[in-house]
Amino acid sequence: MTGPEPENPPMPSPAVPSPAVLVLAQPITRAEVARLCEQLTALARRAGPGPVTVDVGGVGRPDLAVVEALTRLQLTAGRLGRGIQLRNARGELRRLLAWTGLDEALTAPAVLGHALGPEEGGEAEQREEALGVQEGVEPGDPAP
Repeated sequence: MTGPEPENPPMPSPAVPSPAVLVLAQPITRAEVARLCEQLTALARRAGPGPVTVDVGGVGRPDLAVVEALTRLQLTAGRLGRGIQLRNARGELRRLLAWTGLDEALTAPAVLGHALGPEEGGEAEQREEALGVQEGVEPGDPAP
């Protein structure tokens, strides 16, 4: 004989959103970049938090159109408060990203609330005036 039914049956646990994965395949042209950004936006809105994974294993031989697509995808993800991380990036694509200086930028997660511009309390570059510093003028100094 079984006992009485519980008043509050156990609730099924809510479904955990799956991570966002966008798969790129060859050929990627500049004309496809807007469509890829739309796909990334849709994936990011449906998926759980964290960076969007971009699988570049099917890209084949990378070129600057691939770099442009990845850069625009990173910007799109950043606007959504996310970053992207590359999966299956082979040597040639890694070298091309390093050559363009985008290797770290494309794999770093987005920092929420970080605005572009000088960092508070940063130091001036060599031979540059520090921001927000006015040069004092002494009486008798020649005009610049």
